[in-house]
Amino acid sequence: MRRISASLAVAIASWCLAAAPAAAGLLGSTIGLRPLIQRIKFDAPALPPMAFNRFCHRYEAECRSRPLFRGGPVQLTPERLKDLKQVNEAVNRDIVAARLDNEAEEAWVLNPARGDCNDYAVTKRHELLKRGWPARVLLLSEVVVPSGEHHLVLVVRTNEGDVVLDNLNAQLRPWSRAPYRWVRMQLPNSSKLWTTIADRRV
Repeated sequence: MRRISASLAVAIASWCLAAAPAAAGLLGSTIGLRPLIQRIKFDAPALPPMAFNRFCHRYEAECRSRPLFRGGPVQLTPERLKDLKQVNEAVNRDIVAARLDNEAEEAWVLNPARGDCNDYAVTKRHELLKRGWPARVLLLSEVVVPSGEHHLVLVVRTNEGDVVLDNLNAQLRPWSRAPYRWVRMQLPNSSKLWTTIADRRV
C-alpha cells in the first residue's frame, strides 16, 4: 500500500509485505490482557485505497451496507476466539505469499492460491462474515511496518479490545502490541467509508 498524501488524494495501493506464516501460535486466555488492549481511536475521514474500490466493484456483497441491529464490539466468547484462531491459521496456511509484479494493476482477491497482504486480510474478513460475524467489527486497516512498507491487516473489535489478524504473525495480537504505525481503516458503520487513525497511546 502506498502512503497517503496530506490532501488524502487517492493513491494506488502498492506492494505489501507478505511472509510465509510461522508455526501457528495462538492468543491464549484473554484474562489480564484488558489493560494492554487499547481501543483504536478514529481521527478524520479518509479516502479508501483505490484497490479497495476495485475490490468492492468486483465483490459487491463484501462491501454492501448491513443493518446495525446492535452497535459496538462483539463479546469475545470462547467460541468466537476459536473462530478467530481457526480463520487466521487457515488463511495464513492456505495462501502462498507472493508479491505483485505491477502495483498499478493490484487486485484484492478472495481465497487466491498465491497472494499478498491484501488478499490475506480480505479473505479473513470474508471467512468470518461467512461464520456470522457482523461486518461492523471486521475492519480492514492499513499500517506501516518498521521497514517503511505499507501493509494491510484485519482488525476485529471485541469487548476485550481490538485484535489484529495478520499474515506476518501467526498469533492473534492486541493492536497495541503490533509494532506498526497505523494509517487508516474502515469505519464500523459503513464498509465503504474509511478514517485516519489517531496517534496510539500506550
